[in-house]
Amino acid sequence: MSNFLPNSLVKKLGVNPLFDTEGFIRVHEEGKRATAIRLNPQKLRECPFPISGMVPWCESAFYLEERPLFTLDPLFHAGGYYPQDASSMFIDHIIRKLEIKAKPVYALDLCAAPGGKSTLLNSSLHPESLLVANEIIKTRVNILQDNLTKWGNVNTVVTNNDPSAFDRLPGYFDLMVVDAPCSGSGMFRKDTDAIDEWSEANVKLCSERQQRILAESISALKTGGYLLYSTCSYSEEENEDIADWLIGTGDFESIEIEIDDNWGIEHTRSVEYTAHGYRFYPHKLGGEGFFITVLRKIAEQSTFNRKRIKPEKSDVPKGILDPWISDVDEFFPFIHHDDLYIFPKKYENDLKYLQNVLYLKNAGVNIGKLNRKELIPSHALALSNVLNPDVQSLEFTLEEAQNYLRKENLTLEVGSPIIKGWALAKYKGMSLGWMKILPNRINNYYPKELRIMNL
Repeated sequence: MSNFLPNSLVKKLGVNPLFDTEGFIRVHEEGKRATAIRLNPQKLRECPFPISGMVPWCESAFYLEERPLFTLDPLFHAGGYYPQDASSMFIDHIIRKLEIKAKPVYALDLCAAPGGKSTLLNSSLHPESLLVANEIIKTRVNILQDNLTKWGNVNTVVTNNDPSAFDRLPGYFDLMVVDAPCSGSGMFRKDTDAIDEWSEANVKLCSERQQRILAESISALKTGGYLLYSTCSYSEEENEDIADWLIGTGDFESIEIEIDDNWGIEHTRSVEYTAHGYRFYPHKLGGEGFFITVLRKIAEQSTFNRKRIKPEKSDVPKGILDPWISDVDEFFPFIHHDDLYIFPKKYENDLKYLQNVLYLKNAGVNIGKLNRKELIPSHALALSNVLNPDVQSLEFTLEEAQNYLRKENLTLEVGSPIIKGWALAKYKGMSLGWMKILPNRINNYYPKELRIMNL
């Protein structure tokens, strides 16, 4: 038996005669972990690091030969990729197998911070889908917003609400992803402190909390909609038992997802209703501990009344967006606290619905501040995928890009006598942020709170 893993957990896992207890213990004692990244397909086409292989269940995802210092890479700050545990990327495979990408959907990532699954959904769903990324903890919602800003999509709303708030949107979503708070046994290799905090009592507490989260929010899923429920726990009480509990309510049926036997994913069946589950063990594949099940809502669900809301008269100066935004007619602009935003025009009413019942941290893309009739562009605009490609820019070397990200003073040598005014700082063709080129100096507008310190 392991000297540091909880004996009660190892014994429970070992009840399964096919479970490799020795391999499970050994991989935790060795501590060697795989590093994987997932590319942003709208920004980066090729992996910028040496790879050891592809993540087989996720498109545009790679295992790296070694873990780089991501904070020193300008492409990371530009939103070119997201470092994420490969096990969690299985959601991409599920979406493809369910053919959800075939048409636009309303999607909710209920427990979204720090944003790995939300950025994955941004890439995996139909590009005209609407994604609501929610985080209940205020101290974590900012990192969620930052990561989605880097990803650059305009069709996303970030909210900061208790899951129960979504009960006010019955039948609203086609897809719900609930990566539920759990006892964390699947993260023992990543966070050794989790070993000391783990207990059977905490497993029971987490299972009860997971049921509460689902019970208070599941009405937001429409009839025929899909629930992707996941945890980073090995305990049945938080995984297969939750699937049984949901099916036992009469509201859901289990959906099987085809997998390749060579991937090392364990296909499980729950005790009561033989619900399909998928377990990821670090001694069997390149990823941390993870569980996910897919359920389809079969109960009749009353639907949210999408009554048409009379559009308000816009106070945005006509034509101000034209130099900054591509396909400007696809978006509607609005002003909030002196900031100018854009949001997909097809979801204008939906934004009003969401504003009426939720606390919104961000919606669409913050374009910038209006100073009289001049626009002071925002950092979010620089990283946005709808930025006009004709906006002037300067290409930086690695050293110049790192100095920019440190918010250091920029020398005139990086400038050009032709370019004046607002310009993008770019590295390998990807936008890092704004600078303003004046006759005798260059002002660095990289956000102070985002600057990198460890160079």
